[in-house]
This record gives sequence, C-alpha cells and structure tokens, in this order.
Amino acid sequence: MEQKLGKVLVVDDEVVNVVVLRGILSHAGYEVLSATNGPAAMTLATAQRPDMILLDVMMPGESGFDVCKRLKNEPSTAHVPIIFVTSLSDVSQKLTGLELGAVDYITKPFFAPEVVARVRSHMDFQRLQGDIIQEQASRLGQIQAAQRALLVRPEQLPGAHFAVHFVPVLEAGGDFYEVVDFGQGRASYFVADVSGHDLGASFITSSLKALFHQHAAPDRPPAETLRAMNRILCAITPEELYLTAVHLHVDRVSGTYALSCAAHPPVLACLAGQPPCYFDLPGSPLGLFDEVDFASMEGCLSPGDRFYLYTDGLADGVNGGLATSLRFRSLLAEACQRTRGVQLSESVRDMVTELVGEAALGDDVVLLGVEA
Repeated sequence: MEQKLGKVLVVDDEVVNVVVLRGILSHAGYEVLSATNGPAAMTLATAQRPDMILLDVMMPGESGFDVCKRLKNEPSTAHVPIIFVTSLSDVSQKLTGLELGAVDYITKPFFAPEVVARVRSHMDFQRLQGDIIQEQASRLGQIQAAQRALLVRPEQLPGAHFAVHFVPVLEAGGDFYEVVDFGQGRASYFVADVSGHDLGASFITSSLKALFHQHAAPDRPPAETLRAMNRILCAITPEELYLTAVHLHVDRVSGTYALSCAAHPPVLACLAGQPPCYFDLPGSPLGLFDEVDFASMEGCLSPGDRFYLYTDGLADGVNGGLATSLRFRSLLAEACQRTRGVQLSESVRDMVTELVGEAALGDDVVLLGVEA
C-alpha cells in the first residue's frame, strides 16, 4: 500500500470545490477527508486528527472564521495548521483569519501547483517543528535525569536522618538541596532556590553540589561556608543569576545545631516541648555581591527535634502564594504540629500534600526535613 504524505481535511459547503481539492491533493499523494459544514468538520477533526485543514471562509451557518476559533480552542486540534480557502480579495478579511491562527490562504479558482506547494510547505514546517520539540523534550529529559542523579536520597545517607520532597516545575528545575554526612552524628544540610525556571537555573545545580562539598566542614560555621561559596558564585555566574540559600549543621553527639541564611525563607523548627517556630535570619542572596555577611544562630538539640528547610514554591498552594505571608507560615506550622508524631518521611509528605494539594505549581518545590 502506498504511503500517504499526510492527512488533509477539506471543509467547504460547495461540493465542486471539495471534489477539485480532493483531486489535486490525492494526485499529489495526500489522504483527503472532507466536510461541508462546521459541525461535521469539528467531528472529523477531533476523531481523525488531520495533519492539515483547508477551510472555506464563506459557509452558511458557521463561517470558516467561527470554525477556526472552535478548532483553536479544542486542545486536540489547536496545533493543526489551517489554510483558509477564499475568493475574497479583501486584505482585512485575510488578516482576520491570520489573527485567528490560520497559517495561510488559498484563493479560488484553484491553481493546482500552488495548492500542493502551500500544503506541502506548511505540513513540512509543522513536522520539522514537531521534530525539534521532540528533540528538545528528549534533551530536557536527559537534563532532568542528570539533575535527579545529583540529588542525594535519604536511603543513601541513613545516618543523616533526613527526608525530602522535591518537585521541579519544569523538566529541569532551579531548586536544589544537598546533604553531607560527616559521620559521628554530624551532618550538614543545604537548600537553595536559583532565580528563574529556565535551563540556566538548572545548570548551576551541579556547581552548587561541588561547591557545598568543597566548603562545608564539621568544624566550619555555616556562615563561613556561605561566604566562601558566594565569592566563587559571584565569579562564575552571570549578573542576572543569583540564589537564595539556607545551611543547617547538626551535631547529634554534642547536641547542638548551627544555622545561616542567604535571603532564604526561614527555617521551621519543631523543638521538644515547644510549639513550632521560625528562625528568620537576615542575609543577602548568593552570587550578587562579593563581600557580604550572613547572619547565623546556634542552639541546643534534644532527641526528636526537627527542622524543615524549604523553597518558596511550597507557598504556591496557599492564597497569595508568598512564603513571607503570615497565612502560609501559620498553615505550615499547623501542618508541622499535626504531623509531629509520625515518621519524618510521612511528615514531609503530608505537609506538602496539605499545603500544595492539587494546585498548579508555578515554582519548584523542595521541603527537606531533618531530625535530631
């Protein structure tokens, strides 16, 4: 059986025009479907998924413009290129069609070579565009896989006693977390939010992992680690790229913790015998200014104490969508209190579910829980 070049739907209330166009396109190697009115065209288009639609402008009932609007509003047909068929010479009418989403016009009477050339060129362009999108999707998938491979999982570092929920809003996200287990009950935790959601944001995550491993140390205060990372980031990142970050160090043997922040949302602490509270420290983003200071704090640990480090995408499910809002902080603290008695992994999962739910995310989400 001869392989067809593509499937074309011809929509025209004049049967003679349908017959002529069918003959031209069939002879050129295309499979041709036909409809004589708008409702029939919609039914065929959604069922048969043509590669191209030739649509008459002047039809009784629904005009070609009306049908075009419906086709472009229907997800299954919105991507199909439409060429209007008209005997109109009015430029404003042609502009109307193009504004509605049509890609071209064919005028009556038909000139067979022109019809075939226009159909072929637009169909080839559509296929090329599809191939490019497919290739980009494949590359993004590879980037996502590489990015995920960079992120440590709790089962890989059981001695670090952490749980995490990470959801990138795109195939590759700009949020990042890292955990370093130094042994003997000492571990460091790092969460960052890179400005932007494009590939530039995702590419910097590999640098962050290397930088954090290079500068974090069991005897080095978190503020010093952030200062060292900031100097390098200022040198290697473009001016428009910066990140907020938080660094928590826990020493379970000595029963202490230390914390520093770079313009990041505050850490939520759930300490023994106390209601959940926020540690809100001032600081500048990383990668903007060479010489900056980062505020820090230290405290004592009790068994079962928990800390929650997160990015501002967690607030997307709350009205307003701001991690600085009192409503978000109140809801997060309440969720923390309700999940206080369950395993840390369940607590992290339930807190994300409660706050984000089915909301359409506009930003990446990281929630990292740490238990003393």
